[in-house]
Amino acid sequence: MGREPLSVVVTTFNSAATLDACLRGVSWADEIVVLDSGSTDAGMAIAARYGARIHAQPFAGYSAQKQAAIDLASHRWVLLLDSDESLDEASIAPLQQALLAPTCAGYQLWRREWQFWRWQSRRARLNHYVRLFDRQHARMSRHEVHEEVQVDGAIGVLDVVIDHHGEPDISGRVGKADRYSSLQLPDLARRRVGGLRLRMVAYPTVAFLRYYLLRGHWRSGWAGFIAARIHAFYAFLKYAKLYELEQRRSKRGTGDDQ
Repeated sequence: MGREPLSVVVTTFNSAATLDACLRGVSWADEIVVLDSGSTDAGMAIAARYGARIHAQPFAGYSAQKQAAIDLASHRWVLLLDSDESLDEASIAPLQQALLAPTCAGYQLWRREWQFWRWQSRRARLNHYVRLFDRQHARMSRHEVHEEVQVDGAIGVLDVVIDHHGEPDISGRVGKADRYSSLQLPDLARRRVGGLRLRMVAYPTVAFLRYYLLRGHWRSGWAGFIAARIHAFYAFLKYAKLYELEQRRSKRGTGDDQ
């Protein structure tokens, strides 16, 4: 009996700089599905070169866009990648082996981060995410950001590392922190997060120490230090923006314009 057929699913928007590496690493798959949200660069020409099934729709949010792309897949088993992620040849064998006789409904893959001018240290802790899954037993979460695949069933871990090229410079990483902290506001507001003043004062330091020391990014030299500082800034921004939102609502409720 052969392995389960695989659909690779990628969402794109002006992703030409990284899409070739992304699709080249999965060119062995039975199907590549690309859902684009209005690119004006050469990304769709790159996708066509790899024989991808190309679809387009306006951007619906990170989670909803990915779910729409997953729903376009022809096969039950899906490998979900961002357009700035790539896999090397070493990933092929473990992925194909897992698909020969899947024992779980989903599998986590490790992810290595590009930090401005170098890859994170191999001895720093890698994040891991469910990326290979049976789509009949999985759905995207409803989070505005930090969306994830939620699996109804057992989850395994594969010895596969995704290279995440991410933002190429400090400016891009700071811009992402600003953008993501704004997108996260509705989720934070629904959770009725309290103690915002204390969180603004203390949590950025906690976030920095956890990222820099516990996760081992000190091993990446100054690139790891800068990444940790921006991570702490993001932790501050999301609570500062929630505090701002609550203050504005309070002012409107009291009619105080001062």
